[in-house]
Amino acid sequence: MKILITGAKGFVGKNLTASLENIRDGKDRVHTIKGLERPSDLEIYAYDIDSTQEDLVRYCQDADFVFNLAGVNRPKDQEEFMKGNFGFASTLLDTLKKYENKAPVMLSSSIQASLEGRFAGSEYGRSKLAGEELFRRYSEETGAKVLIYRFPNLFGKWCRPNYNSAVATFSNNIANDLPIQVNDRGTELDLLYIDDLIEEMLLALNGQEHRDERGFCYCPVTFHVTLGEIVDLLYSFKESRKDLSVPDMSDGFTKRLYANYLSYLPTDGFSYKLKMNRDDRGSFTELLRTADRGQVSVNISKPGITKGQHWHHTKNEKFVVVSGRGLIQLRKIGRDQDGNPYPVVNYEVSGEEITVVEMIPGYTHNIINLSDTEDLVTVMWANEPFNPEHPDTFGEPV
Repeated sequence: MKILITGAKGFVGKNLTASLENIRDGKDRVHTIKGLERPSDLEIYAYDIDSTQEDLVRYCQDADFVFNLAGVNRPKDQEEFMKGNFGFASTLLDTLKKYENKAPVMLSSSIQASLEGRFAGSEYGRSKLAGEELFRRYSEETGAKVLIYRFPNLFGKWCRPNYNSAVATFSNNIANDLPIQVNDRGTELDLLYIDDLIEEMLLALNGQEHRDERGFCYCPVTFHVTLGEIVDLLYSFKESRKDLSVPDMSDGFTKRLYANYLSYLPTDGFSYKLKMNRDDRGSFTELLRTADRGQVSVNISKPGITKGQHWHHTKNEKFVVVSGRGLIQLRKIGRDQDGNPYPVVNYEVSGEEITVVEMIPGYTHNIINLSDTEDLVTVMWANEPFNPEHPDTFGEPV
C-alpha cells in the first residue's frame, strides 16, 4: 500500500509519518493496515513545501490513500489562506483526477469552517469551507471516497509554539521560564490530542472512520476545558519538581497535557535533583507523592544497620529491596491470650529476587541490612504522603 501525506513536515504530518513508519518497520505490533501482506510493503510518500511538482505527479499516480494535511495557518496576507488551503487542494484533486486515481482522500479541515460564533468572518474558516465544498464536488464527480475532518484545537508533542496553538505556546513558555499572557481565563477550548487523532486516522485508513449525522468524520476523544484550567495544570506540572506531586490523571486530559508539557522542556532540563535525608545509618529520599495514592521513596541502609522499629494504626507500606541482602521483621503489637508477645515474622529479601513485603497496620516492623560490605537499597511505597502533623508512626522495637 502506498500512502501519500501532504504537509508531511507539519505537526500532524510528522506524527502520522512517525506512526506509519513504526508500522512499516515492524516496531508497532498493535496496529495493522488492511491489504498489507507484510508491514514492509507499506510505502510512505511524504510531500511538503520543499517537494517538487514532479513528486506530486508521481505520488498521485500511485497512491492508494491520501492524507491531505497541507495548509496555511499564519500567512502574511489574508488572501494567502485561500491560495494555500483551497488552491493546493484544487491542485491535488486535479492531479488525482488527471491520472484517474480514485483512492480515498482525507481532508484536514477545521471547526472554523463552520463560520459560526467567534469564527464568523474568519478568512481561514472561509478557505477551509471552500476546501470542503471542493472535496465534496470531487467525490460526486469521481465516486472517490472523501473523508472530511473538522479538527478542533490540536495539541501534543512537536506542535509549534507561538504559531497557532495556545496550548503549545503556554507549555513551551512555562517549561522554559518565559512569561505568558492570558486575556480571559474563562475562554473555552475544544481540544484534540495528537495521539488520539493519529489513532482515528489509522482507523480511517482501514475504512473504520467515525462519522456524524452530517457526514463529517471526527475523533471521538476530545476535551472541553478553559484556558485557566490549562494554565493552572501547566504550572502545577512545573511545581511538581519541588513538591514531588503527581497529578490525578484519571480524567484522561491531564495525562495527555502532562506528556505534552514534558515535550517542551529544554534539553538541559530533563533531570532534577532530589533531597536526600542523610544520617550515619544511610539515607531516605522521597521520589514522588500523590494526594490519594500515597508516596514512593528510596531508602538506603548502610551495612549492619537496622531501620524502622515502629508501627502504624492505619498507614500501610510496601517494601521492595532492589539491591543488597536484608531481613524484614514484623511483630503484632500487644500480647496473645497467654500474655506472651506475638511471634516475630521474618522475611529474608534481596535484589536477586524482587519481592514485595507488606507492612501491616498494627505490626511493628524493621528492615536490617545483613551485609557487612554492601548498602541495602529499598523502594518503599506508603499509602499516604507523610504528614508531620499526623505521622501515625509509633516507636517500638520488633
